[in-house]
Amino acid sequence: MHRPVLLVLAALLAAPPALAQDAARGRETYLRHCVQCHGIDAEGHGPTAAVLTLQPADLTRLSLSNGGIFPTERVVMRIDGREPLVSHGSPMPIYGDFFEGRDRAMKAPSGRPILTSEPVVDLVAWLESIQD
Repeated sequence: MHRPVLLVLAALLAAPPALAQDAARGRETYLRHCVQCHGIDAEGHGPTAAVLTLQPADLTRLSLSNGGIFPTERVVMRIDGREPLVSHGSPMPIYGDFFEGRDRAMKAPSGRPILTSEPVVDLVAWLESIQD
């Protein structure tokens, strides 16, 4: 086996067991860290949206724009910084430290485990719950 594969397997085995996602806590995280850009309704019309180079995504239509399947892996990687998106002069999230630590594993629709943090797991649960 290749070394990177062994490292991923070791990380997954060492990670605490997955906790149930808490969408209510995810909504609180959204309101504290995301609403300025994505807006109270999560449709991309936050108060700072007008000054951003790239307009924030409509987070209520993520499934719709992905063939009806919530893009769990892509959302997780955007939030935790593994798939950078430079829309306001710095990688998202601008609250990176908040989203680090407290590692949890969650499953993508494909069944693949994704290692991320507890706040991201909860935030993803809330985002999935608001899909049109």
